[in-house]
Amino acid sequence: MHDPRIDKLSDLLLDHSCRIQPGERVVIEAFDLPETNLVCALVEGAAQRGAIPLVTTKSNKVLRALYRTATKESMEAAAKFEKDRMDSAQAYIGIRGAANSSQHADVPQERMDLYQKYWWHAVHSEVRVPKTKWVVLRYPTDSFAQAANMSTAAFEDFYFDVCTADYVAMKEAQLPLKKRMEAADKVKIIAPGTELEFSIKDIPVIPCFGERNIPDGEVFTAPVRDSINGVIRFNTQSRYQGTVFSDIMFEFKNGKIVNATANNTERINAVLDADEGARYCGEWSLGTNNRVRHPMLDTLFDEKIGGSFHLTPGNAYDIADNGNRSRIHWDLVLIQRKDYGGGEIWFDGELLRKDGRFVPADLQQLNAGLE
Repeated sequence: MHDPRIDKLSDLLLDHSCRIQPGERVVIEAFDLPETNLVCALVEGAAQRGAIPLVTTKSNKVLRALYRTATKESMEAAAKFEKDRMDSAQAYIGIRGAANSSQHADVPQERMDLYQKYWWHAVHSEVRVPKTKWVVLRYPTDSFAQAANMSTAAFEDFYFDVCTADYVAMKEAQLPLKKRMEAADKVKIIAPGTELEFSIKDIPVIPCFGERNIPDGEVFTAPVRDSINGVIRFNTQSRYQGTVFSDIMFEFKNGKIVNATANNTERINAVLDADEGARYCGEWSLGTNNRVRHPMLDTLFDEKIGGSFHLTPGNAYDIADNGNRSRIHWDLVLIQRKDYGGGEIWFDGELLRKDGRFVPADLQQLNAGLE
């Protein structure tokens, strides 16, 4: 049966996110999708717009085998193969499903490091992110619905509702926050187990409204690299490189994570020791999508949660650059609504947000739907 929600999502990805033009090459990369309807809609839609679709389908089970047998030479060869294609494209759409979200949990850390350094970083950090019009999204699989504690049917309804939001209205609501972040210097964050201070002075501020992530809803910048001091305790779990981390605590001194603990302290420190930049932060962002309320072990959704923020060990984006470079980029989420323990964010001594709700009059539109 034809699902019109697929067509709506496909049109959004092609027209709003990637702004596809005639003659452009569009890389469509699909991981572990239970069916191919969205890929077919994107191929047909790109062709109708005069573009050239290039499709790759991938299996996380096969990728696990590649990662577990990784060598520097094999990862460099894979990177060259994919980098040549990415260099020739003007747009990229990545659709990521998963039959088993923990498929890579038993890949040794040193092999994942080889993948990150020689394959992922070379293709995505160096080419896809800075040089293409790109968008990435998840797909509503049974395992994804299970992680959200929802039936598959209910999760599909939620997924398409959230993913096809009114991103034009979202953009307008974010503009006053963008102006306040651009004018701010000192940020102070308070939450249970958290007291953190840093500067965002003179770092560009980027509102996100469906052009890079689906779903979307965040406004991000980066901390001045050596300015973070204090302690933060994240209250959401995070799956990274196939491992689920919880109870994550970082202690910062002059921007560097000098102490890190979690349910798996050894592995989290292995991630943070990937390179020099992994213990510094390259992004700080406020979540503004109030349709997303609870974490579901998926960064693309969790980092947009209304009343949350995320802080990111690792690489900074070129468009909001604090100079930090790393093959790691790991968005970690702290929710500050009352139902998650509350908290406050202050800009230069002014209370910006309390218990997940923005306080200044010009930011009230961002509270819509939080009641």
